[in-house]
Amino acid sequence: MRIGLAYDVIRFEEKSLVNAASNLGYAVEPIHVTRSEFWLNEPNGPKADFIIQRCVSHSRALASTAFFERNNIFVVNRLSVLRDSADKLITSCLLAKAGVPTPSTVVVFSREKALEAARKIGFPVVVKPVSGSWGRNLARAYDEQSLSDIIELRENMPNPQMKVHYLQEYVDKPERDIRAFYVWGDVPVAIYRVSKMWKTNTALGGKAQPCPVTDELRELVIKAGEAVGGGVLGVDVLESPTKGLLVNEVNGVVEFRNTVLVTGYDLPSKIIADTAKVVRG
Repeated sequence: MRIGLAYDVIRFEEKSLVNAASNLGYAVEPIHVTRSEFWLNEPNGPKADFIIQRCVSHSRALASTAFFERNNIFVVNRLSVLRDSADKLITSCLLAKAGVPTPSTVVVFSREKALEAARKIGFPVVVKPVSGSWGRNLARAYDEQSLSDIIELRENMPNPQMKVHYLQEYVDKPERDIRAFYVWGDVPVAIYRVSKMWKTNTALGGKAQPCPVTDELRELVIKAGEAVGGGVLGVDVLESPTKGLLVNEVNGVVEFRNTVLVTGYDLPSKIIADTAKVVRG
């Protein structure tokens, strides 16, 4: 079996996946997408049984995955999963439709409606861009004036996506959240991301600590992973003092360096081995 690995930047994750595949006896073809040509008219994709999509750039991940799938190559994750998990609005709709518990969420398109909706949710509220990662461009509004200022700022930005106002209840979590890993219907490992800041992303300084995968967490993460289409995903979970575990976001190209380092779990080998089993059928 030959495995392709699509990337634009080499990080710990990409190196460890290549090493894991090699250790499992598979041939690996690195595919540097920024140095590749993707001709669409004739079948001409790489000779791979499946491809692990690892591009940091979401637009590159989508474009290259579309090309691979046009050539009937199995990609992890699939184009639809990458697209849906990268859009918080679409993800929230899929989770809600599947009955996955999430924070109370509303989408509006004007400042007036944002204020009305926030009153119903109750302050503080979190305002998020519908796309983006690493906790960027999130804002917390404590009252109507701060929310009005945030919406005004967003509506004067050139990016049309910033005029789609995605508002969520603020969950008073215990100075941490959970990043759990969904791998083809299994939840092998999870970490806490601990920070005194309200944004607990490790990219913003949150510290990773091992988190037990309880039956409750496993059931929730599996349900969330299936809702967005399965594959290999990172599922972010909040611990609400009143509502219990809530799924916050789902990540389609998931980072796992800190998870491997603090837990010792060989997640790269799990990803490669389980994907190979799925491809073999």
